[in-house]
Amino acid sequence: MKIRSNFLATLILTGSIFMTFAQDNVTDELKMLSDKNQYDKVIKHASKSVDYPAKALYYIGMAYYMKEDDLNCLKFMDLSISKSTNDPAPYYIKASTLNYMQKYNEAINCFQSAISLKPDDALFYTGLGDSYYELTKLDLALEAFQKATEQMECPDRPYFYIAQIYSDQKKEDKALEAYYVAKSKIDKRSGSYINTLFNIGLYEALKGNADQAEVAFVELLQLDPEDYHSCAKLIQVYYQKKEYEKAKPLKDKLYEAHRKGLLKDHLVDMFCFDQFKCNGKFIRAYERYEEGSKDFYNKHLFYVLDENENVEFRIQTEYSPISVEMGGSKYLLCQTKGETHGTFNVGFNDDFKYDDMKKKVIDIIEGKLKPGVSSGPSK
Repeated sequence: MKIRSNFLATLILTGSIFMTFAQDNVTDELKMLSDKNQYDKVIKHASKSVDYPAKALYYIGMAYYMKEDDLNCLKFMDLSISKSTNDPAPYYIKASTLNYMQKYNEAINCFQSAISLKPDDALFYTGLGDSYYELTKLDLALEAFQKATEQMECPDRPYFYIAQIYSDQKKEDKALEAYYVAKSKIDKRSGSYINTLFNIGLYEALKGNADQAEVAFVELLQLDPEDYHSCAKLIQVYYQKKEYEKAKPLKDKLYEAHRKGLLKDHLVDMFCFDQFKCNGKFIRAYERYEEGSKDFYNKHLFYVLDENENVEFRIQTEYSPISVEMGGSKYLLCQTKGETHGTFNVGFNDDFKYDDMKKKVIDIIEGKLKPGVSSGPSK
């Protein structure tokens, strides 16, 4: 009996060694296939994975994750966790999948489990920050993103979102400071770097720091010459600096993009070229691309806004074929206020000086210049 017992123990031990060896083999195989992005071959193991070890189940779940099969991904991450609760990786992938599925509260629990097992991984804090941000728990999101930046190999996202959160909280000075930090940390080849430069340009322009805004937008356009929104913003900067000649090639670029049908959103018909304040009002100046028509059309539009940014009235230059035919100015200065359209005894040609036009607009806003003719609304 003693001999049989020893023999049985030897068989059990040998079988256990072979089983462990087989499990190690399948885990190594799945890892190799995953490293080669051969996810379909990994997924073929799903049907025979009952006795697979935790890490092998994780690789199958990862394959489903990469194939965007969320339910199967969650299934195999749960199986992996059930066999080993000491590996943070399946908690992280499960949490990331839950974030994608907009199940943010469940994701938070999984990110926290991953962090408890490996508290020095920047990706875990980044995912946690994403969950809190989507739930508009901005203070908790900020804390998580800041924690991510304290770890080694922090991705770009936390640096950008720290600035974004300060922006959401209307903390402009902190937001601008954080965007500059992001600029120093983020990969220049990434979209986040472009977005960071754009926001730096916006904040510097709003603060009246035209030189700094110019630096940001110039660098952005060097990296992405077809960013037409930034092109329009840089035009505004040059108008703020009264460097109109620098703005001209940028305007030409927008006109060319318009002819090619490349412009979208609010740039399709016109672009904002100047913003200024007058008499307690905020004015946005736009220029339309339309040219060469023989019919009446508006060319330059100055929208006068109240404190809530509602349009009170509009001052515009209108192409007048009648005036041209009579040897007069190409554009007449007009005003649309409610149902009333007024025409001033002021005209401009293509070679006009913007400062002269702007002065006349200011005179109208301040009540120093009255329309000579009033009629029904302009269309």
